[in-house]
Amino acid sequence: MKKFLIVGLGNIGEKYADTRHNIGFKILDHFAKKEEVSFVTDKLGDKAEYKLKGRTFIFLKPSTYMNLSGKSIKYWLEKEKVPLENLLVVTDDLNLPFGSIRLKTKGSDGGHNGLKDTQDKLNTTKYNRFRFGISDTFSKGRQVDYVLGKWNDEELEKLPERLDKSVELIKSFVLAGVNNTMNSFNGK
Repeated sequence: MKKFLIVGLGNIGEKYADTRHNIGFKILDHFAKKEEVSFVTDKLGDKAEYKLKGRTFIFLKPSTYMNLSGKSIKYWLEKEKVPLENLLVVTDDLNLPFGSIRLKTKGSDGGHNGLKDTQDKLNTTKYNRFRFGISDTFSKGRQVDYVLGKWNDEELEKLPERLDKSVELIKSFVLAGVNNTMNSFNGK
């Protein structure tokens, strides 16, 4: 059975639960709820498994906080013997309009500390990342407040549909492959 490690980036704790920066956690929680899968606390994160068409999805929400996500990712990649090409890191992106989704197979960290630590621990920039746009509608010098801020009413209204689309992207990544998924979902 082929294994895939799907990692949602975020920060643990109630005060971060509904913030833009925690969209990685929110997407995995949405997937788990739809498929009636439960997370359990394990080493360096909360973990869940889901099986579909001969493939195992290993969901991980690192408990290392955003800036040290790479430690948890590296540990679980090695422990579960998941090949690097079967890793998908789900994260927020300030450079994309709200709700935009983009899948990439490599690239820079874009100033994102969770991706920066992942690249550092994996010693490569060539891993799959699913970026969910949170937009950049904040005043100069207010980036941290914006990223760690709660969704506004307009975003909350549109979020359920975007979460459903995100679940579809993850399933497509595992079942149809990264290239087909990029062609089907990027920019949608």
